[in-house]
Amino acid sequence: MAAKNTTKTTRKTTARKTSKTKTKRAAPKAKAVPRKRGKNVRGYGAGGVDTVISVEEVTRQVEAIAQDVSVKKLDALVKGEPFLQIDDLRAGYGKMQILHNLNLRVGRKQSLCLIGPNGAGKSTILHAIFGFNDIFDGQITVKANGDRRDITRLTPNQKLSQAGIAYILQDKSVFPNMTVEENLWMGGFLMDKPVESKRATERVFDKYPRLAARRKHQAKVLSGGERRLLEISRALVMEPEILLVDEPSIGLEPRFIDMVFEILHDLQHGEGKTIVMVEQNAKKGLEFADIGYVLVSGVVAIAGEGDKLLKNPEVGRLFLGG
Repeated sequence: MAAKNTTKTTRKTTARKTSKTKTKRAAPKAKAVPRKRGKNVRGYGAGGVDTVISVEEVTRQVEAIAQDVSVKKLDALVKGEPFLQIDDLRAGYGKMQILHNLNLRVGRKQSLCLIGPNGAGKSTILHAIFGFNDIFDGQITVKANGDRRDITRLTPNQKLSQAGIAYILQDKSVFPNMTVEENLWMGGFLMDKPVESKRATERVFDKYPRLAARRKHQAKVLSGGERRLLEISRALVMEPEILLVDEPSIGLEPRFIDMVFEILHDLQHGEGKTIVMVEQNAKKGLEFADIGYVLVSGVVAIAGEGDKLLKNPEVGRLFLGG
């Protein structure tokens, strides 16, 4: 009997200790906080996972607010006569048409930024201008020596050497195992003599001491900002008048993004380059550009001065995160 009573006592004591332990460790019950729906929903690519607007939804909403963008309106955004002009362009890849009777205008020494959801046709415009895709109809012209020249069917090499158009590709277009100097020499591959490319390379080094200090370094050891500077500089070797810039901020830290846009600003305002840019960072692109186009489904949905598009509440809601 004594043994049984001892066992019962032990069990009761253990149970009381366990109960106390559980009471001490129990976490306070969290208060329910009502969730404000719609309050934090931001534009395309902003907010948390549950607040991001899908590409399909952005496309639908842009189509809903699209304006009648006439050629007359595009002409009005140009200072003087258009330097680069696109008329009723239909272009794409293989049998797939991406651009539908698209018109574009940008003046000499002006900048144009193209924004829009993925699949809107932004990079396809750059590809069409440079000759990277199939053109079904329409015309691309540049103003040269007082006359308008049709460059629609020129090859990329001809666009660079004859029409003064250079394409700055998205990230990772440098030759990683070549030195900085050798990468710049490659930028002059269309020059008649190698010595001309080397002279042009020295002019680049004079302009950008940061690259000059790394001329013998392999490109793969450069920082992200330095690689982007090298990509831009390589395009300058042929001394183009028009720069097609595809996603200059992609993959860069904020400090390098600022550096790249400062370089592009200098090329436009200091050297008189005409710039057509695709930029997913819509705020940065529109802050930089004289003109902005919002594209959707291969057409221009909205066009205006860059700073005015920044103030457009619908553009802000869909592309600027607010």
